[in-house]
Amino acid sequence: MKEILAIIRPKKIEPTKEVLEEIGFPSITATSVLGRGKQRGIAAELNIDVRPNLMEQGKQAGRKYMEYIPKRLFSIVVCDEDVDTVVEAIIKVNQTDQIGDGRIFICPVDEAVRVRTGETGETAIK
Repeated sequence: MKEILAIIRPKKIEPTKEVLEEIGFPSITATSVLGRGKQRGIAAELNIDVRPNLMEQGKQAGRKYMEYIPKRLFSIVVCDEDVDTVVEAIIKVNQTDQIGDGRIFICPVDEAVRVRTGETGETAIK
């Protein structure tokens, strides 16, 4: 099993959820996160409304960028053979060829347990 961690733009949440559901992976965990990549939080790269206090923080520090950019972190645990399918779907929806498209990380998962039934392994994630 693998955990796929995808950091994406907030405006890509719904299309990403839809494509994952279409290919048979409706179970996800989504978290609001703040971060920055190589672009160092350049505010001009945002396609979302930014809270005024976040922009003001950058101005006060003499920067032309925000300290952190709002993103979404999706976590999906899948069987090893499904990793490529899920990653390709996430890329297809989120790739704009512009700075800030996000990152995908693939991590090993040693075990999974469904709390309700006690099922373990791949049975617990299907």
